[in-house]
Amino acid sequence: MKRLLKGGRVVDPAAGIDGQLDVLIDDDRIAAVGRGLPVDGAVVVELRPDFVVCPGLIDMHVHLREPGQEHKETIATGTAAAVAGGFTAVACMPNTDPINDNANVTAYIVSKAREAGQARVYPIGAVSRGSRGELLADIAELRQAGCVALSDDGRPVATALLMRRALEYAAMFGMPVIDHCEDPSLKGDGVAHEGFQASTLGLRGIPGAAEAIMVERDVQLAELTGAAFHVAHMSARSSLRAVAKGKDAGIRVTCEVAPHHFTLTDEALAAPVPYDTNVKMNPPLRESVDRDAMVAGLADGTVDAIATDHAPHHYDEKQVEFDNAPFGITGLETAVSLTFDRLVHGGVITLRRMIELLSVNPARILSVPGGTLAVGAPADVTILAPDLRVRVAAAAMRSRSKNTPFDGWELRGGVAATIVGGRMLFANEAAGLAAATA
Repeated sequence: MKRLLKGGRVVDPAAGIDGQLDVLIDDDRIAAVGRGLPVDGAVVVELRPDFVVCPGLIDMHVHLREPGQEHKETIATGTAAAVAGGFTAVACMPNTDPINDNANVTAYIVSKAREAGQARVYPIGAVSRGSRGELLADIAELRQAGCVALSDDGRPVATALLMRRALEYAAMFGMPVIDHCEDPSLKGDGVAHEGFQASTLGLRGIPGAAEAIMVERDVQLAELTGAAFHVAHMSARSSLRAVAKGKDAGIRVTCEVAPHHFTLTDEALAAPVPYDTNVKMNPPLRESVDRDAMVAGLADGTVDAIATDHAPHHYDEKQVEFDNAPFGITGLETAVSLTFDRLVHGGVITLRRMIELLSVNPARILSVPGGTLAVGAPADVTILAPDLRVRVAAAAMRSRSKNTPFDGWELRGGVAATIVGGRMLFANEAAGLAAATA
């Protein structure tokens, strides 16, 4: 079928487009972008002039938990949460059970994603077998099965030699290596950022240097190998300096920041609810100077992408002592509103920059389709409502888990609709688009 998105503001940074235009979708492809496009038998979706039509958003760091941890999330519930959050595609980390370190697990993920029929899913394969940091996984096998990048996710690549070999082999297949940068000896058994708040509350600390030291190591190895290295969920100001230095030297280093790291600080450990396990994540919430550095990096171009690090956990798992609770929060259904409210409406970044961070750059880093509305491109489209008033309601989220620190927050800006492969999979009634899906 044909669908004509009419009357909105089209913003496509990759094509240099920003104006009141129409977008014609023919089956699963973009057929035309221009003014006054003829209806020609298409289903017309009338948009408000302030609605923004942009390339589908891509979250390059999520945990879908399946196989093996379906009590937290499934590929079906995770991708439903993704489209509700405006994401047409997600890249899922390999920390499943079993670990995604072989073609069988990758094929299972791809199959379940196809069956779910929601957001596109791009698997990320493990760097090492079992993510144990000992022997490289079969990278050729993972690539052939559909993996777009390599990572041992929550476990940093253990040794410099293993990271070097991973970068060398991944480069042969055009894949980046994504590292959870953390020196295990400095992290120890820490559960929160090392600073005043953790000390006051009696929590064991994780210094920012634990992250930055590993970033420095990997930047050096990326220079040595000429391969692409990506810093996952960066949080420390010293890490940002290392990335900026690497970029200035022409090294192939990119990085991402999660919304909770440009929004919250370690003060959330103490208030409004002390020891709230929904503010326990790794890397941890850091001091305001680190948070402000992440915001500055998003504004000046040092940071390449916003990624949620969507980490669902069952209610019972989080309802324990802070030390014993798992790290991580959900993020797919709050990222757009937090980005609008804190960055765009806060005057930190432009709308164009927001789309670069959430669509154009993730597609480029992972070398996956999308990130543009060019004619012939996949019809993956996100329609944004910049002034939509959003109240975060954890209980209403599509994710199977509800572990978010943003429950009850009032935010400005949200998602009006999400189109994947020409199919409108989400339409926000609050934005007045429910009837458009008929």
